[in-house]
Amino acid sequence: MNRAWATAIAADAAVVLLFAVVGRSSHDEGLTLVGVARTAWPFLAGAAVGLGLAAFAHDDPRSNRAGIRVWLLTLAVGMVLRRLTDAGTAASFVVVATVVLGVLFLGWRFVARVRRWTRPFRRS
Repeated sequence: MNRAWATAIAADAAVVLLFAVVGRSSHDEGLTLVGVARTAWPFLAGAAVGLGLAAFAHDDPRSNRAGIRVWLLTLAVGMVLRRLTDAGTAASFVVVATVVLGVLFLGWRFVARVRRWTRPFRRS
């Protein structure tokens, strides 16, 4: 596994965990490890599917294309798994999750690209 993929896996998992932590704290649900895991697991599964499809398609994991795949599959798989486990999929939650996950998944990729563009050239 190269550095770009390792970064993408770690950053995408961090996005989902941040989403779960902020969501739980904003609803006074408590920030226990079990509670965060219960909220995050469906979306982590979706992110894994999205990253797997991006790898299969030979996408650069830092690209917008990969970010959109991961975002939409995280959302779709996460909501389906939440629905199947009676965890709740209220329309307002779906809207908030769509926006927040989109901003976070595409946002870190944007920052990574800008950082690469602005780094000074180094000779080996």
